[in-house]
Amino acid sequence: MNATAASPLVRLHRVDKRYPNGALALAGLDLAVGSDDFLALLGPSGCGKSTALRVLAGLLPPSAGRLQWAADLPEEVDGAPRLGFVFQEPALMPWARVADNVYLPLRLRGVSRDAAAEAVDDALRRVGLAGHADAWPRELSGGMRMRVSIARALVTRPRLLLLDEPFAALDEITRLRLNEDLLALRAEQGFAVVFVTHSVYESIYLAKRVAVMAARPGRVVAELPIDEPYPRLESFRTSARYNAHCIAVSQALRAAFEASRAGAAASA
Repeated sequence: MNATAASPLVRLHRVDKRYPNGALALAGLDLAVGSDDFLALLGPSGCGKSTALRVLAGLLPPSAGRLQWAADLPEEVDGAPRLGFVFQEPALMPWARVADNVYLPLRLRGVSRDAAAEAVDDALRRVGLAGHADAWPRELSGGMRMRVSIARALVTRPRLLLLDEPFAALDEITRLRLNEDLLALRAEQGFAVVFVTHSVYESIYLAKRVAVMAARPGRVVAELPIDEPYPRLESFRTSARYNAHCIAVSQALRAAFEASRAGAAASA
């Protein structure tokens, strides 16, 4: 048994999620996330990746099974929350400047603006936006708005960062740059990550493990380790090892599509 399975930071144990319309989004889902983990969730559309992330975040209650934190880890540890969430869209407040958007989680926790100023400045510096604190969201590019969203999630220094396809709408160059920035932030702050993506290439570059999901109902059908050291350099993307991982994960993803198709046919 690996260290993640033996003593996870958080675990989904035999989780089902059925929506009010009767759709079974997840069935018997098992996921364990270690304190130093980077887990990518990969799978076809509708396989429940985002639902799983929201159950992990506590935004959706499971219909069966349980969400379990390590030793009943409290909502806050040493004053910091146990998780942060970055959605597919930055969801910034358009009427608030960049610094105020990043300040929001601290304001909601009762931290004064003066007391939060250093943390906000540090979060913006870490995502490369130190000179944009007074900008309005409408003045920023898509990549810059996503950086603000990441800064907002990290300003409280969470133990676990959940990301739901955060770079999907960005151009390839911006996406690659933000991949590298995310790994650098993780190295600096030491948080665990669960990252939802549709990209085989992105999952392999970022993750320690890739969990491949099939739909109808959503469940993990394969889990592949990416046993490559950090930092992941640009040369890794053109290496034979990277290509081998791409082939293995692509084959698992193809099998997940077939499993989803078979499930759909059986329920028709």
